[in-house]
Amino acid sequence: MSSAPKLIACAIPDIPLIESGDDIADILLSRATSAGLQFQSGDALVVASKIVAKAEGRLMALASVLPSPEAEALAAETGKDPRLVELILSESQRVSRKRKGVLVTQHRLGFVSANAGIDQSNIEGGDEAALLLPLDPDASADRIRAALQGRTGVDLAVLISDTHGRAFRVGNVGVAIGVSGLPAVQDLRGSRDLYGRALEVTQVAYADLVASAAHLLGGEADQGLPAVLVRGLDSRSAHGRATDMIRAAEHDLYR
Repeated sequence: MSSAPKLIACAIPDIPLIESGDDIADILLSRATSAGLQFQSGDALVVASKIVAKAEGRLMALASVLPSPEAEALAAETGKDPRLVELILSESQRVSRKRKGVLVTQHRLGFVSANAGIDQSNIEGGDEAALLLPLDPDASADRIRAALQGRTGVDLAVLISDTHGRAFRVGNVGVAIGVSGLPAVQDLRGSRDLYGRALEVTQVAYADLVASAAHLLGGEADQGLPAVLVRGLDSRSAHGRATDMIRAAEHDLYR
């Protein structure tokens, strides 16, 4: 009898407040070791984009931002701070939806999200600061993974996670905006279901599923658990990038 598959997720405790220039890999490794967590080959480490962005110096003081006329006009429509709107526009390819209190854009990395992923929660500076997403989350995941592998000799994956809302369902879910060492999308087209029928369109957003599983522990409020170790994943498919999950414009019925 084959053993039942099993998935294990463990939050890494006691991660300090991150500042610009901090060595994320060193902090994660030392805190995991202190907690008795030992990385194993095949593990995935899901790291919140917030601490990566802080370490990369992506925290912006709004006092340093000069709003453009476009940002001023959009701020008047949405009721948002013109300086924040200027940052949102600087991180976006285009505005997708707008109304009072809401500004949804296509981020420069391709995905669609509220406020271009810019966050003002759980950061120093309160309403007078804003945290932008990492400049290149796939590259950030690569760097953290390479550093951890170099220090441990363990072949593990690293995901940079964020939270996104969904157009047709209430509530945020975890998504992977950076992927290194793991399939981003598992293409099941051509495989068979239980009754032998060939699957024709099934593609699984594997990295997003892993990110959402980690968010069950990491949370978004005052949990203070921005890194989660996930063990038991199927990583046999070809490794991918977060950009693999961006739907091409010609296949997007809602853009």
